[in-house]
Amino acid sequence: MDYSSHREQVAQVAGVIERQGEIEVTLIKAFEANLIYKEVPFINFGNITAQELAEVFINFPILVKPLITVVNVAGRAIVRDLGINVDTYKGRLTVSSASILAGYIMPMLPNELAIPAICELDRWFFVDKEIRKNKGNWEKTVLDAINSNSKVGFIKRKFTYEEKEYELDAATPISGAISVGIDVKRIESKRDIHKRADEIINKAVKFKKVFPHTKFYAFIYFPFPTEHLSVQQRLDDPNIDGIYFANEAYSSIEQQAMFILGDAEILLDKSDVEEEL
Repeated sequence: MDYSSHREQVAQVAGVIERQGEIEVTLIKAFEANLIYKEVPFINFGNITAQELAEVFINFPILVKPLITVVNVAGRAIVRDLGINVDTYKGRLTVSSASILAGYIMPMLPNELAIPAICELDRWFFVDKEIRKNKGNWEKTVLDAINSNSKVGFIKRKFTYEEKEYELDAATPISGAISVGIDVKRIESKRDIHKRADEIINKAVKFKKVFPHTKFYAFIYFPFPTEHLSVQQRLDDPNIDGIYFANEAYSSIEQQAMFILGDAEILLDKSDVEEEL
């Protein structure tokens, strides 16, 4: 069975030119009183060959990301369609990878595009990347807070139930039979709560099937405090030993981590540590 590439999917989209024309006309009409005309540099992509674009990628690797954003190509599409791994922000491309990538995106590039427009596209993709990175850092901070206050070490661990693997964001001990498992979840939208809750319950049920005499906790970021009670009700399941909410502040994360560790009876008594020191 053949699967279409990103470039083929783009080519199959109908009505693009008509929409662009309509949007341009409508923007001018809607913002007629606030239009400013400036002279800005344009890149004439229609006059550039794929080989020339490949040389740009080799000599100026920082331009890989902004130029692939112009045609809405992400790293996943590059791996899937071209079979090459490219660090679109920092990596230097080989001659071969640069040539393959340039030939791939060249047919999708517009004939010309203003440099400020490319810069703005890159800005939004960069901001989105950093936001996602910060969200990942939140999960790491949770694990760090747990380990800073625990008598035992926690790491990410996987367990298997009926030949399918499940991952716990924090579990102890670091090897052997798991005694405490914690599922860390960021739920950004109210509409996602049912799906995420089902995922948590499903993991808890499977975990207790494998390790019946253990503790399972849900550690949740959900930025709607008035809805926390409904989330707790949604997660009311005998396989879940506790549901804890924290925001981005380390003090909030640490407090909830300590609640979990206290319930699991593995909370580190820091006064004892200080006396030993």
